[in-house]
Amino acid sequence: MKKLFTNLTFWVLMAIAAGALLGHFAPETAVGMEPLGKQFINVVKLFINPLIFLTITLGISSMGNLKKVGKVGGKALIYFEVVTTFALLIGIGVSQLLQPGRGVVPQTSGVDTGKFAQRAAEFSWAKFLLDNTTLQVLLISIVLGSLLNLYGSTVGERSRTKEKIIAGLSKISKVVFKALHFVMLFAPIGAFGGMAFTIGKYGLKTLIPLGKLMLTVYCTMGVFIFVVLWLILRYYRVSLLRFLNYIKEELLIVLGTSSSEAALPRMLEKMERYGCSRSVVGLVIPAGYSFNLDGTSIYLSMAAIFIAQAFKVDLTLTQQLSVLGVLMLTSKGAAGVTGSGFIVLASTLGAMRVVPVEGVAILLGVDRFMSEARAITNLIGNGAATLVVARSENAFDEAQRVRGVEELHAERVAGETA
Repeated sequence: MKKLFTNLTFWVLMAIAAGALLGHFAPETAVGMEPLGKQFINVVKLFINPLIFLTITLGISSMGNLKKVGKVGGKALIYFEVVTTFALLIGIGVSQLLQPGRGVVPQTSGVDTGKFAQRAAEFSWAKFLLDNTTLQVLLISIVLGSLLNLYGSTVGERSRTKEKIIAGLSKISKVVFKALHFVMLFAPIGAFGGMAFTIGKYGLKTLIPLGKLMLTVYCTMGVFIFVVLWLILRYYRVSLLRFLNYIKEELLIVLGTSSSEAALPRMLEKMERYGCSRSVVGLVIPAGYSFNLDGTSIYLSMAAIFIAQAFKVDLTLTQQLSVLGVLMLTSKGAAGVTGSGFIVLASTLGAMRVVPVEGVAILLGVDRFMSEARAITNLIGNGAATLVVARSENAFDEAQRVRGVEELHAERVAGETA
């Protein structure tokens, strides 16, 4: 029993359950718990940019060959585009097969639907870049890491200076990670606040009218993870189930907070401990949070078709392909911008000029309940992308993976027996 009560995973699960119960039986009190979830995510976000900067700069500066940096980055971007496009296709295909929007009566009264069209019209790639600090830090880190790589490429004073800089950055990185480990002890509080607010704000009754859509989305994402990603990882000789067990704490944190960003710092560390080289982790994980949103891609494609079905708009094959084409571009802007999911969806519908943009309002009540599935799928997808790139670049250390798993198991046991 003592082992159970000192296990972080147990407390996160209990916090999620307690939050759901409070939201159902005392919704007004539960809504007041929102700051707990928000503040936890905000504190974790403070670590994201420093860790991305340190991880990428250290990784590239020690890579030794800038051609390899370009090769890894190019391979990652190709993987992102192929897999996210496949995710979009799955979403459209399942929506047409199961027809979740048939029979749904659109309820948009009392909602300011004009704001969706306005925000969609204001969206631009320049704004996306300016608002996405993670992408900015990623680009700056790549430049500085490359300069360090070139600066210390010769033997002599430059090489010694480079070593001193790397040693200093490594010490800072260790301190930041230790501080993050302390912050993650408060993960149950953040998970409780996030879940309590969600249930209290929207209520379980909001799930009934759009229950078919929710069930379809969850099942589709499950198929994507346990069929598509399983096949991809199996080809590269990686066990999906073992990997999911390795990151189960991060999955629970994402489930409770509805934010994949809450787990980004820990994923940077864990993927390196799992055998992926620091340079690959530093490039793929941060870039994936902007360009490899598998869960978001599935949701956006299914939501677009759902709205068309709800408004009884029969899309032709050409129009469905248009949805796919537009989402291939706009879905890449679905990160780093507040409310970006609705903006991207409204942008897609506005570009098509066939499905009413105000249909986005139908999803307001259940969007929060589906955000957990999106975030978890995005997290697993980025982990899978890192493993694929590392394996294909021979930048994966199997011995380190075994050590990492054993160390994590020892840490879990130590936590249970503390």
